[in-house]
Amino acid sequence: MMKSGLTGLLGLEVTQMTRDAVTVTAEVTEALHQPHGLLHGGVHCTLAETAASIGAQLWLGSDGVVVGVSNHTDFLRGMKRGRLEAHATPIHRGRLQQLWQVDIHDGQQRLVATGKVRLQNLTGRRHPDAVPRDDG
Repeated sequence: MMKSGLTGLLGLEVTQMTRDAVTVTAEVTEALHQPHGLLHGGVHCTLAETAASIGAQLWLGSDGVVVGVSNHTDFLRGMKRGRLEAHATPIHRGRLQQLWQVDIHDGQQRLVATGKVRLQNLTGRRHPDAVPRDDG
């Protein structure tokens, strides 16, 4: 579980983590609702950006750091409780930017949100936990 920052407050947990696919889960509770009693859309956006950022950083490795520059998430189905699972896969990984697709499902495998996250590769900067990239 990621314990610091917003991801810690939301209780996000990484269940799969490779440079080609990342899965992040969260439990929907009333604390994550908007005023009308449904899951706040910002949770979907956070899941999408978190999953995409992890995968993008793993792919870039020690060549630099990635930062989100665009997050377009569509909300398809309201939720009040249950488990969310966000699965991120790359659409494009280039020298300067990456684009990741993130699909978010509920516990019954229904698509509840989908998004695209664009990330900037900031080369020449060091991420403290980065592992060198192996393209071989």
